[in-house]
Amino acid sequence: MNPFNEKSKTLDKNFIPMRKMYPKSYNKDHTSPYTKTRVILMNGTEFESVWFMHQFARHCDVPEILSALATVRRQEQQQQKRISCLKPLNESILETTIGYEQLAVDLTATLARNEKDENNIKALNFALLEDFDHLYRYANLLKMDKGIEADTLVGKMTEIMPGRPTVAEHRYPADDLKPHMNGDNADLYTKLVASTITAAEQQTMNYYMNIAQWYKNDLGRRLYAEIAMIEEAHVTQYESLKDPNMTWLEQWVLHEYCECWLYYSAMEDETDEAIKKIWAEHYRMEVSHLKVAAKLLKKYENTSYEKVVGDGEFPKLLKLGSNKDYVRRVLGSTVTLTADEGDYKDIKRIPDDHRFFEYQKALGDAERNPSHLVIQKAIDKWGKDYRYQDSEHPIKELRDRSSDNVKIARTK
Repeated sequence: MNPFNEKSKTLDKNFIPMRKMYPKSYNKDHTSPYTKTRVILMNGTEFESVWFMHQFARHCDVPEILSALATVRRQEQQQQKRISCLKPLNESILETTIGYEQLAVDLTATLARNEKDENNIKALNFALLEDFDHLYRYANLLKMDKGIEADTLVGKMTEIMPGRPTVAEHRYPADDLKPHMNGDNADLYTKLVASTITAAEQQTMNYYMNIAQWYKNDLGRRLYAEIAMIEEAHVTQYESLKDPNMTWLEQWVLHEYCECWLYYSAMEDETDEAIKKIWAEHYRMEVSHLKVAAKLLKKYENTSYEKVVGDGEFPKLLKLGSNKDYVRRVLGSTVTLTADEGDYKDIKRIPDDHRFFEYQKALGDAERNPSHLVIQKAIDKWGKDYRYQDSEHPIKELRDRSSDNVKIARTK
């Protein structure tokens, strides 16, 4: 499939009538967990698009480009509002959060499994274990506060057990930066991976940044605040993978192409017919947006879209699904890694005076961290933590369900 070969409406014909901006919400009890995660992913993709275009506009003084940005951005806002309302009224903040973390786990794993670029693979696998741990922490809070076991929400498609403990994920900020790709030489799929995962993690960061204040108890508010800081680190890591030397117009073309690829992937993968129609309609809108960006790139920089996305043919489509075996393999081989400037090293291989340890000290006692306290509270209440796992945990130190490990990947 090549979006450049698709017929599309003119830009002014793409506005969504108000009546269509409020669709029927999905049924939280019967809808596939991967439909829910697609809704979250595409909502985040639209957030990224809108904020990118606002930043572009603040660095541009070309009336024709500004006009196009304003028009496309308004249509992207309409798409985002439409998608966000697919979430039903009776789905709680915490139930939605389980969807966010299931998306983070299975999207990251899926992208990594199909990626060839080693730098991207390392980054994906590293953050994968951290989002996997976040799912476990929130799942315990969910059971305590709502009496709901999260395996029912993830459809038993994603295991729920400790990953790299959240207390070990607090690193000196500069160590989250990684080498960036060369956009001229990078594979198209590699570019799409970095764009997609940055948008997804950024939305998670934004959600947690804003939702913490609305949670009903102190422990929940503190847990959201702590994990929001890790999502900030993930966005720092993922955005650093992207080529910063691309022009604003080249970046715009890549953004629109990535949206086309994601909407087409979602449309092909969707099992809910009503939502599938929304993905199809938004895909056609994005084709129009992509052509506008490509036309402006050619006019103002004399650069063809081929420089950014090759001939335009989609690479392998994104198909969300279960990744239990992959996550277990990554857990078994990389759980003790931490970040060290542009690389990842086993905690035992970094020097005693490394800034990781200084940063950990600055944050205080790990056993007072909310991510630890939520598990300790669960253990105090039930005698063991809440988990959903198909077999024994692959890491011996993380098998004890009556004690939360705060040392692994954190101390030497």
